[in-house]
Amino acid sequence: MCWHTAIKSEIVALYANATWSLVSFDPFMNIVGCRWVYKIKHQADGAIDHYKACLVAWGFTQQEGIDYSETFSPVVKPTTVRLVLTIAVSKGWQMRQLDVHNAFFNGSLWEVVYMEQPSGFVDSALPTHVCRFHKSLYGLKQTPRAWYTWLSDFLLTIGFRASKVDTFLFILNAYHDICYLLVYVDDILLIDNNFKLIQHLITLLSLEFKLHDLGNAHYFLRIEVAPTSMGLVLSHHKYALDILSRTSMSSCKPVDTPASVLKIDLQSS
Repeated sequence: MCWHTAIKSEIVALYANATWSLVSFDPFMNIVGCRWVYKIKHQADGAIDHYKACLVAWGFTQQEGIDYSETFSPVVKPTTVRLVLTIAVSKGWQMRQLDVHNAFFNGSLWEVVYMEQPSGFVDSALPTHVCRFHKSLYGLKQTPRAWYTWLSDFLLTIGFRASKVDTFLFILNAYHDICYLLVYVDDILLIDNNFKLIQHLITLLSLEFKLHDLGNAHYFLRIEVAPTSMGLVLSHHKYALDILSRTSMSSCKPVDTPASVLKIDLQSS
């Protein structure tokens, strides 16, 4: 039942956003396949947050020059994250984490892309038609670029400027106040020295995007952020445990080195 609800929520969002329209099939079209992908979203403490179902296009079947051109992923550099967090800790600034829901849905596409109708939702009146995209979707090669263009254009209109060193770091200077905004795919980290300003920015962002305010930063860029009386402790503890869990190695005996330990019996040799 949880997965049915998640699928219904996803397809309703796609239809409401006018992500595609149905057009007649042509043998000369490059048709991209698709599939449903399911994931359980967890909170920082490991508790289940929600069930997520994503319709993902088979981007590997796209052809360069026909239905995509440029690609890249909006991922802030780890060095930038550590530097900005250091500034925030040294000055006692507030750090807020935001999650953008369905971030990849609203980016506009410049190329013409066709996809087969999703399994379970084939139009009974037009079963041979295919979907022509108007907005981006998970899996398409140009989707991250479309999302970043949409986000950066909006941030520039409200006073931010992109850093020349890291284009996924945006800076806002407002009189004596300053705000840093870091982008990691659909996760946003806001760091500000003014509580009222950061609340105002979150309100502006929520008017443009569907946001989930996660409160104070706790887990960003696979880095666990734990506040202490001395500042912040950054660690990959949770990320390492997740990897061990996915590879069924949680109960393995730890060793000091990942290399194989060989014991040689000198007497027998």
